[in-house]
Amino acid sequence: MKLTPKVILEGTRLTGKTDLAYALNEHPRLVGHRKYRYHSPLISAEWSGFSNEPWGRGLIDFAPEETAQAIETYETWVRMFELQRYYSWIVDRFHLSTTAYQARQGRELDFGWLEDRLKPLNFAIVLCTRPEDTFVEARAERLKISANPKQYVSLEPFIAEQHQLRALAAKSVLPVFEFDVTRHGPDDVADFLEERSLLTL
Repeated sequence: MKLTPKVILEGTRLTGKTDLAYALNEHPRLVGHRKYRYHSPLISAEWSGFSNEPWGRGLIDFAPEETAQAIETYETWVRMFELQRYYSWIVDRFHLSTTAYQARQGRELDFGWLEDRLKPLNFAIVLCTRPEDTFVEARAERLKISANPKQYVSLEPFIAEQHQLRALAAKSVLPVFEFDVTRHGPDDVADFLEERSLLTL
């Protein structure tokens, strides 16, 4: 049986989303045993493709006047998923992150239509989290490699966003697995998908 898992990774900063995305995208239980390495789809709403500047605006933090562009981008992605439904898709941040950010700007978005189209494709959400008392240690590690350290001065926004994303995930119609980065690993995601028959379509 062909493996066709579709995973949306959500979570605030310092929760290991991107590392997990790469690990899942090469995990034999999700993409099969490979004799050689080749690229599989790994996309992200964090791409700053809406402005011509480093760390510029994108699908999460778009400006009000870019709303139509953002919605069209989401429509384009979901149509791509529908047209290539028999393949694996790993998404590093998506609509929950957009909803959370825009809500903090006082703008309410409804992505019910998006989830209604993602659900028949067997998409699942993996919400990456960490205990609040471990954010300090995670920041120390990140500062060793970060090209933009000023964003980690305060940890309160990350803790608040984690609560916000938990609340949004609880309302989702998609299956949700809360992945505690301090105790879970890629096999736990594979177990979750396998138990719910989400590894194939």
